[in-house]
Amino acid sequence: MPPADANSRDFLVATEDAGTRLDRFLAAQLPELSRSRIAELIDQGRVRVNGGRARRAHKVAAGEQVQVQVIPRPPLQAVAEEIPLEILYEDEDVIVVNKRAGMVVHAGAGNARGTLVNALMHRFGALSQAGDPLRPGIVHRLDKETSGALLVARNDAAHRALSEAFRLRQVEKVYLALLHGRVKQDAGRIELAISRDLKRRTRMTTRRHAGREARTDWRVLARLQGFTLVAARIHTGRTHQIRVHFSSLGHPVAGDTLYGAPREVRVGGHALPPLGRNFLHAARIRFEHPARAGEFVEVAAPLPPELRAWLEGLARRAGADSADLLAAATAL
Repeated sequence: MPPADANSRDFLVATEDAGTRLDRFLAAQLPELSRSRIAELIDQGRVRVNGGRARRAHKVAAGEQVQVQVIPRPPLQAVAEEIPLEILYEDEDVIVVNKRAGMVVHAGAGNARGTLVNALMHRFGALSQAGDPLRPGIVHRLDKETSGALLVARNDAAHRALSEAFRLRQVEKVYLALLHGRVKQDAGRIELAISRDLKRRTRMTTRRHAGREARTDWRVLARLQGFTLVAARIHTGRTHQIRVHFSSLGHPVAGDTLYGAPREVRVGGHALPPLGRNFLHAARIRFEHPARAGEFVEVAAPLPPELRAWLEGLARRAGADSADLLAAATAL
């Protein structure tokens, strides 16, 4: 790390802070920085403990000297990167991509590369510029760990038309979700306002009086030991909407530990392998073509291999017919 300068901050670990993880210690000392930014600085070697590099999980000891070089991030920009994409539909105005789980849609704090936008720019070149320059073509989003159909605008006219369709709730989006627990009803509607959780900023909540209206309609596709497979249609596009709505009912999405799903799943006395993502998939999208009034486009996104394999393993351990379960999962 370069010598100390105006960007350098130094801290002496007090006795009461001994045993705290380095990243958590720095989060308390530097509240103006996000946890992700602190993690980046540690990983880049811009944090020294008694003069040496340390990992995020290092437990600080009383009397240790911690030096942090807080350098500004380079400005974000959308750049083309050669990243594989699965295209479900394309024409001169729109693209529908089958986004894989683990891919961020566009650049943001801590995610400058490897995004869907980077991949789209390499594959298609120019996209719509009607919105945010960091989000060319993007008219809606999917969470990082959610896979499935995502609609992209190729030109400004398409972007404006699709944005208006989303605003008027004219785009139909259907998701497949595997929930923990046995949902008793065969179908239902959740209308709970959603807002940011003030205690855990990475989460949303339905427990605050203030919030934005949100509606999720759902129906059961299949039930098996300890789980319910549902199709969910969202009429509003709130952050984490399906995840927080079902969690609020006591049925978190499988794999979604942020909203209460267990880290280990046991069925029939056997532990299932970690899912490694949320069992939430944008299975179908239907929209009016932005350049051809009255013409509707409907696109289905096939179930990803990792979700198929996990469902099959779950069915085997629950003594259910995996073929019937997979058929239910694709009958949307």
